[in-house]
Amino acid sequence: MQKGLLIVYTGDGKGKTTAALGMAMRAAGHGLPVCFVQFIKGSWHYGELEAVKRFDGLIDLHVMGRGFTWKSEDREEDARLARQAWDFACQAVDSGRYHTVVLDEFTYLLHYGMLAVEPCLEFLARRNPDQHVVITGRYAPEALIGAADLVTEMRMIKHPLKSGVKAQRGIEF
Repeated sequence: MQKGLLIVYTGDGKGKTTAALGMAMRAAGHGLPVCFVQFIKGSWHYGELEAVKRFDGLIDLHVMGRGFTWKSEDREEDARLARQAWDFACQAVDSGRYHTVVLDEFTYLLHYGMLAVEPCLEFLARRNPDQHVVITGRYAPEALIGAADLVTEMRMIKHPLKSGVKAQRGIEF
C-alpha cells in the first residue's frame, strides 16, 4: 500500500528543518516537485537558501512571515502574515503540482493560536491522497501528532550554544 503521508518533526532539539530539507532533496533527486514553505524564518540569510537554488524547478522555496514571532512586538501583524502564508500553503497543496509540501515551523502558528488546529487538520485530511506533507517545529499539538502518520521528536541532549559557542555558518545557518 502507498499513500501520502503526514510527517511531523517536532521537539526542542536541532535538526527538524534539516530533516525536512533532506526529504525535499530526496524527492527532487527522483524528479519529484516539492514546495517548501518557511513560515517564520523571515529575512535571515542561511545556507539552505543557496543549496535549494541547485534544485531550481524541483524545489520551490517560499520564505514567509517576518522572523521569529516569539520575539515580536506586533503579534497582530504576525498573525495576519501567518494566515496569509497558510493561504499560500493551501494553494500549493491544492495545486496538484507537488509530490511533497513542507510546512516549516508551522507548529508555532498553531501553538501561538495564530491558526486553529482543527480546521488546519481538516484541510490536510482532504488533500490528494498521494501527496506527502511534512510539518516541522516545536510544540506540535497532540491533535497534529494523532493525525500524523510519522512523528519524530528531536530531543536536545547537548548543544554548543549552551556552553557559549556561537552559531556557525554551515551548522546553524
